[in-house]
Formats: sequence, C-alpha cells, structure tokens
Amino acid sequence: MSNDSRRAFLRQAGLGLGGAALGGFLPGIGHIDAALAADLVDPLAPKASHFPAKIKSVIWLHQNGAPSTLDLYDYKPDLIKLAGQEIPASFLKGIKTSTQGGVGKLYVSPQRSWKQYGESGAWFSNLLPNLAEHADKLTFIKSSTTVGATHDISILKLNTGDVNPGRPSLGAWITYALGSANADLPPYVVLYNGDREPSAGSVNWNAGFLPAVYQGTAFRPGDSPILYLDRPEIRTAKQQRASLDLLKRLNALGADRYPNDTELRARIQSYELADRMQTAAPAAVDISKESPATKELYGLNDKTSESYGEVLLRARRLVERGVRFVQVVSGWPEGADIDRQSWDAHNDLDKNHGLMAKMVDKPIAGLLHDLKERGLLDTTLVVWTSEFGRTSYGQSGNGRDHNPWGYTQWMAGGGLKAGFTYGETDEVGLQVADKDKAVDTYDLHATVLQLMGLDHLKVTFLNSGRSERPTVVYGKVVKDILA
Repeated sequence: MSNDSRRAFLRQAGLGLGGAALGGFLPGIGHIDAALAADLVDPLAPKASHFPAKIKSVIWLHQNGAPSTLDLYDYKPDLIKLAGQEIPASFLKGIKTSTQGGVGKLYVSPQRSWKQYGESGAWFSNLLPNLAEHADKLTFIKSSTTVGATHDISILKLNTGDVNPGRPSLGAWITYALGSANADLPPYVVLYNGDREPSAGSVNWNAGFLPAVYQGTAFRPGDSPILYLDRPEIRTAKQQRASLDLLKRLNALGADRYPNDTELRARIQSYELADRMQTAAPAAVDISKESPATKELYGLNDKTSESYGEVLLRARRLVERGVRFVQVVSGWPEGADIDRQSWDAHNDLDKNHGLMAKMVDKPIAGLLHDLKERGLLDTTLVVWTSEFGRTSYGQSGNGRDHNPWGYTQWMAGGGLKAGFTYGETDEVGLQVADKDKAVDTYDLHATVLQLMGLDHLKVTFLNSGRSERPTVVYGKVVKDILA
C-alpha cells in the first residue's frame, strides 16, 4: 500500500495521533512510522489525559547554578553547633567526594538567621522574607537527590531525565502527550532573564527523539521577546498568507520525500503558528498594561528583581492563556558582576546568595499571590528546583561545593498537600536521612506528570524499536505529598 493510500485510509478511519504516534504494524495496512502518523493529524491538537488532571499548567522555576538550600530552607541546629569543625566521618559514609573540590570544615554564614512561618511552621532564613509569608502554600521535598556533580550534566538530567543529550525534556513529553490548549500560542515556552541564553541552551528544552514540533519555544528577555514576529508594514496580510501557502506546499513536497525529517515537519507547523501568534503572542507577553500594583507585587520597582519579575509576570500571563509548560531559568540581575551568572557560590556565598535571593524572593512570592488571587493556583503547578544542592562543609573559606546527595525542592499548586514537608536530610544537611524517602529527578517528573493526569508508565514513544517513556526505566510518584 502506498503512503497516499495509507493516509487516505487512516484519515477515513479517524485514527488520531494518540493511536498512531508510536508507529508500528497495523493489520491490513502494514508498518507506519511516527513521521507518517504525525502527518495525518495536527500533532498539537488537544489530547485526553489518562485520568482527570489536578492541574492544567506547570511553571518550572529552575534556579540555575544550584542555591544552597541549607541557607534558604533547611534549618540545621547541629550544623550551627558544629560550624568550624571537621565534618564527622559518619556523615560522609556512602558518598564519594573525590569528584568534588575537597571536604572542608562545616560552614555556617554569620549573616544567617532563621524563623518559622505559617501554621505549618516551615523554616526560612532571612534571605527569603517575602516567600516565607507563603509558607503554607508550599510543599517541601527535603530529601531530593540526583546524580552528577557538574552543572551541565545535572541540569540535563533535571530537564530530560538523562545525563547525555538526546532525550526529550519534561515539557516536550507533556506537549507530546496532551497537545496544545491554545492554538495561537506555543504549548511549551522557555523564559529566562539576564543578558545571555542559559548555559547549554536548547538541549535542555528540545524534543530529543520525539518529533521536533514538541520542543520548547524560547522567548528572549526584554521588550521584544519574539524576534521577527511583526509583519512588515509594506506587506499585506493577504500577501503573507500567499507566501505561507507556497512555503507549505514546498515543504510538504520535501516532507513526502523525507518522511522521517521531523525538523521539516516542525518548520511547517512553526510557520503556521507564527502567523497566528502575530495577534496572540504580543498580547500574551506585553506587561505594559499591568497595573502599577501588580508590577510592584512582582518586584518591578527594584532594579535587582525587575528582570526576573518581568519573566514571572509573563509566565503568569502565559498559563492564563493556556500554555501548558513554562520553563523559567534564572539568570543574573541587570547591572551585576558580568562574570557571575548564577547561584554557583563556591566562594563569597553571602554576596552571591544575598543578590540572587533578592532577585527571586519578591517575584516568586508575587507569582504565588497573583496566581492565588486569580484562581489559577488550583490549576497551576509551580515547581522550585535546581540541578543539585550545596554542601554543608565550606569551600574557599566562605562558599559551598556541589551536593547531589541531599537538598530541598518545593512545589505549590493544585493536587498537593499545602504546608507539608516530605523527607529530610541528616543533622548537618549533607545526605538524605531516610533513603526510602529519597526523591530523584525521575520521581519528580513522575509526580508532575501524575498531577497533569498522565501515568508516566503509559506516556510512550517508539524510538529505534524501543518503547521509551519520560522516566526512562525509573521513577515513582511521590504519593505522600498528593492531596
């Protein structure tokens, strides 16, 4: 049977992408691959979840560079008592520190103070006074672990579940599984602040072996986040439509000649989306008409928090309009030391974290308040995460090294036990105390998918004869944090 005959039959049979995207053998038809199946229908058409979803959108707040959660959320009285001493050998049992920068003495900043907040009694340091006021909205995971001790490797694992490039990001999997809720906007958007794209760039939001149409769309910071979106004044809408139709026909000829080229198919889809975005996208990212009170809520009245606040305000506007997954990567405050672009504080932690915490504290608190006031927090999941944590022992006298063995992440939004803490680290905050409660990246992904109404074991794609899923061959839903 020819490709044209297969297309005709499958269209008449009403076979959607959910049934055909994996490819394989169909009785009476023969083998169809993913590219052929994707050609049959709109790959971004909305698709049903496996079960009723608790949330509609995710705002993924990646704190790039790995903050010391020991200096933000993980209050350790014993660490304070032992500060300045060699770390007892019992706390190093079972971990390899040879890949790190050496084991220094236990360190506590003299500028750090702690206080409990809300009915939950969650601990916050003096670095996050605004976020602390929302303690009862947060669900802490204080037993987070990962693998890898270098930023690029662990960031890749955080976003894709693997330490090697080539796998789809979590946002791409969600887009593949659920499609788009707004045909005029990308279902998966990446935002960042600062004067440069995040390290490693698009490898952390690409579609991997999935069709390229599911990859994230990066919006730049500033007044023009989408390059070349506006139609030139000398060009009429009719002329543009004619050009797009011609491009579509030419690309379709190429797509028939190269049926497995998903980049080409994604390009066809992107031209059509860009045409629709000319009306919808500017309104979605334009924060100029937000009220002065809202702008102040997100910290836009302060130079340190302004750029990050603008990004989070755009994130709220995007989920308000049905964008499924917004990946926000923290940059560096405008006008700050250009040589330091993240939370990566191997030395002078107080200077680094003092600036970075001020950049994110008010905007994130504003985002949570704004989502709640607009009735969006019940349908949106906010995830505060990083590639790993930082050690309880010092480095260079007043910094901290990388720590994949135990650190804190948190989530807030629909379907969670708010004001709840799961797991803990040991007495000095170096390793997870109860290994049975360790939450790896795979577990975090499985839990986010669960809240989106997706079983991580059933979101599959046939790649080179192997059925792949978002959590590779690992992952469990952290059921204890679910409401």
